Amino acid sequence: MIIITTQQYAKLVKKTSPNSKSLANCIRAFAVGGGICAVGEGLVMFFKNAGLDQKTASLGMTVTFIGFAIFLTALGIYDNLAAFGGAGTLVPITGFANAVCAPAIEFKTEGQITGTAAKMFNIAGPVILYGTFASLIYGIVLCLFDIL
Repeated sequence: MIIITTQQYAKLVKKTSPNSKSLANCIRAFAVGGGICAVGEGLVMFFKNAGLDQKTASLGMTVTFIGFAIFLTALGIYDNLAAFGGAGTLVPITGFANAVCAPAIEFKTEGQITGTAAKMFNIAGPVILYGTFASLIYGIVLCLFDIL
């Protein structure tokens, strides 16, 4: 058994670890996330030109994005986009749709209940839970400050 010091281990880790490409990752994330947001804004403009008001046009864009993200996830394209764009694909609505859809697709062979339904919220479940809890706390704080 070989015994090494903490300093030797740190040198070994530094030597064998790949170099981080932070700048390139940031640029790709910015480009992909910005592209998704630009498409979203284009969809809002499209729906407004079709005669919808701002609120309804925004809702139309949201529903379109959810459907499109699920479609791309089902085809396996969204995962490739996420591998390239990293955090840029976490634009909330598309990233959340992917997080709910991907486990459901992966476990569909286990059946409707124990596969799709049970696994669908593996990733998204904690987000829903803590988001709901945080909104509850936020609402209580707002009510307390409104009373005071």
